[in-house]
Amino acid sequence: MVELIAKTPCETLLPLTVGDVSLTEELPVSLTMITARKERFAACSDLLKSAHGMAMPKPNRATGTAASRAVWFGPGQAMLLGPTPNWILQNEATVVDQSDAWTVVKLEGAEAEGVLARLVPVDLRATTFKRGNTARTMLGHMTVSVTRVGEQVFQIMTFRSMAKTLVHDLQRAMESLAARG
Repeated sequence: MVELIAKTPCETLLPLTVGDVSLTEELPVSLTMITARKERFAACSDLLKSAHGMAMPKPNRATGTAASRAVWFGPGQAMLLGPTPNWILQNEATVVDQSDAWTVVKLEGAEAEGVLARLVPVDLRATTFKRGNTARTMLGHMTVSVTRVGEQVFQIMTFRSMAKTLVHDLQRAMESLAARG
């Protein structure tokens, strides 16, 4: 009988440090897409707040903490990272488990902005993209979600199938920046 072994999206790829920038895989307990029912965003937000201590995020924002975060994913949509969702949310939203579909990485260091500046067509400088800001954008040719979670820390999410490409592209940008040193 074949024995299958579960692996994370970046199992053999991370952690990685180049210069003063590090890239690590994050493994939230659960990833859940929450889509508020039409005209029920406020009610959904109230339920999320009572169930998990955070409101539905406004456009281009994230709410919560490192252990439990809701990231804006589109109009009326948020990705809940961390806790297993309280299924009472189904009263006001469509709730879909996405845990096996995404990879989540953390890019951290003094030059993290510079690394992303080579790959992302969004101004991610701290003066315009503050902690808690998020953007659905492109990184190279991949669709990603980028959230500033600290002064020099970004959380990046993309489809699991793109994990190797994500790490490759970020590593090349990290090496390019470090070579300027």
